[in-house]
Amino acid sequence: MRATIFVTLKADVLDPQGKAIQRAAASLGYRDVAQVRQGKLFEVTLDAPDRAAAERLLREMGEKLLSNPVIEDYRIDRIEDAKPTAR
Repeated sequence: MRATIFVTLKADVLDPQGKAIQRAAASLGYRDVAQVRQGKLFEVTLDAPDRAAAERLLREMGEKLLSNPVIEDYRIDRIEDAKPTAR
């Protein structure tokens, strides 16, 4: 199975990198960009026996490994069966 997990700063946490991107966008002429929040994207391939086991593992990884729960939120965006590779 393959999954996508997004990790972002909580809404009330300042995002200096996002602010720098927003200022850079304005300096490049993209004046309509009002705000940017940055985050991280993880693509994870699992050998889980079923979807429920995959979801449990991904939630545990999101809470303990991929995010800092004090300042970040995570969401499991998608879980899909891995497509077999052609040989």
